[in-house]
Amino acid sequence: MNTKQLDRIHTGKGFIAALDQSGGSTPKALLQYGITESSYSTEEEMYALVHEMRTRIIKSPAFDSEHILGAILFENTMDRFIDGQLTADYLWEKKGIVPFLKVDKGLAELEDGVQLMKPISGLDDLLKRAVSRNIFGTKMRSVIKEANPAGIKKVVEQQFAIGNQIAQMGLVPIIEPEVDIYSADKAASEKLLKDEISTQLAALGKDVKIMLKLSIPTEDNFYRDLMDDPHVVRIVALSGGYSQAEANEKLSRNDGLIASFSRALSQDLAAGQSDEEFNATLSSSVQSIYKASL
Repeated sequence: MNTKQLDRIHTGKGFIAALDQSGGSTPKALLQYGITESSYSTEEEMYALVHEMRTRIIKSPAFDSEHILGAILFENTMDRFIDGQLTADYLWEKKGIVPFLKVDKGLAELEDGVQLMKPISGLDDLLKRAVSRNIFGTKMRSVIKEANPAGIKKVVEQQFAIGNQIAQMGLVPIIEPEVDIYSADKAASEKLLKDEISTQLAALGKDVKIMLKLSIPTEDNFYRDLMDDPHVVRIVALSGGYSQAEANEKLSRNDGLIASFSRALSQDLAAGQSDEEFNATLSSSVQSIYKASL
């Protein structure tokens, strides 16, 4: 584990950019960027286009280490290059931004009010590749739709079991049990979730480091006490479908919670913008998310 990167994530001012839309969500991400499905006919063309979009974001002067601590990549992005350097190396060496990798394979069907992660086949090989490509940490997402104690327990147990496997490889896992922001009993789910997370944290080995990526809580500062746990490097928040303005407003009411936004970061960027427009738009997004994260 790179201690310089660990310090930066643990104490740095800023937020984490989520550039990790994958398989199913890539067409949506491209469409939001102004590239329709008629612009590509194969998966390879689609991934090349999304890499161009991400390269444009990463190379933008607005995407800087003054405001951005880390960036979460999708496996396909980790394997590609920016100006002749692997994406993770470019991020850290040229930009001073810590690289993370999304490792989950998507969500299973809804059961007990939750969606667990699908089995992650070939995880060990992927983690070995991530280590060889200088990735610092990983991210994996489950979803909680209802305040179902059995379901929430399963989500957290699955996340921590795989998180432990990831930590043994020297990577820092971002554990992401998202509570659906439209859930009718969101606050009740959060209470169950926090209790389960506390139980799992207490069972971790002394030197295991993890991060948490959580929905912005209904009750301000609800996760504040988890931040003091010695296992927790940082707690980041997802935008979860809120608009950028709404996500920023809710986030700013939570001390110590920083953003890890995806859609809310790139929502106004478009393929047709001139570099000047693109950079100005990205800069205003970055500044507003940074401010809400302080």
